[in-house]
This record gives sequence, structure tokens and C-alpha cells, in this order.
Amino acid sequence: MTHKAVLLDTSFFLRFLNDSDPLFKNADGFFRYFLQKEITMMISTISIAEYCVGGDVHELPLRNLQIVPFNLEHSKRTGEFAKIVFQNKGKLKLSERNIIPNDTKLFAQADCEKAVEFYLSSDTESYKIYNLLRSETTLKFQFIDLNTPYNETFGLLEF
Repeated sequence: MTHKAVLLDTSFFLRFLNDSDPLFKNADGFFRYFLQKEITMMISTISIAEYCVGGDVHELPLRNLQIVPFNLEHSKRTGEFAKIVFQNKGKLKLSERNIIPNDTKLFAQADCEKAVEFYLSSDTESYKIYNLLRSETTLKFQFIDLNTPYNETFGLLEF
């Protein structure tokens, strides 16, 4: 039996590792929930690269994470996703940013990795791309918005 997994994006770690961030409490809640429920937490080598622009790899909680290298299968799926996004570029109302590079790569990894059921991010622009892809193709993972606390996301009562 495969355990459930979540792919955590760079925005998650930026909030989780900064206790003065407004979303720190949510990030910490998700992290603890995933540990408690034994949901494997994954980080892409792409997110590690993004994090290292302003931080150090040793700040990441690597002992609790499974590292996912970007591979050939991910590359092929990224191409499929990128094609959809480019064909629908006019429909997306994105703020100034590069559309393809990392969002579609991370989504491809989440879609290709068998155990991944969730993708956790606070990036609302990324969520727009996810919704477009979901309307044009089949995605096997659910986007979780870090702006919503874990107990609301998973329908749990807090005591």
C-alpha cells in the first residue's frame, strides 16, 4: 500500500521557516498534521533551488522531507502542461511573471509521483494555472491553499 504524500512548494517553506509570517501558523499546523497522519512530505529539487536564492539548504527540514529530483517523466508531463497554458495564455489573468517554468514543472512532478495526492502552496497565481490545467486535462492531485488552515481543509474540529 502506498502512503499518501504532499508536494510542498517554495512558498510553503518561506512561510514555515519565518515565524513572523502571517501564514506561519497555518504552515506549522499543516506540517504537524502531515507528521501526525504519516503523510509523506515531499520537496522538489526545483523548490530547493528556488529556496536557495535567498536561503540556505540547511534551513530546510530535510530530515522530514523526501526529495523529488526532476526527471524525464516529469519533463514530458511539463511539456503537456506548458502547451495547455500557452494555448490559453489570454484566459489567465496572471500578474507579471514567467508562466511556465516552475509552476508547470512542480505540477508535473505532483501529477507523476504515484503517492502525491496533495500540492500545498500559498501562491494564488499558481492556483490559477492549476485551475486552468484541471479544466483542460486530468490531474490526480488536489491543490491545497495555505491561506486556509489545515483543520478547515481536512474538515476537522479543533479542540
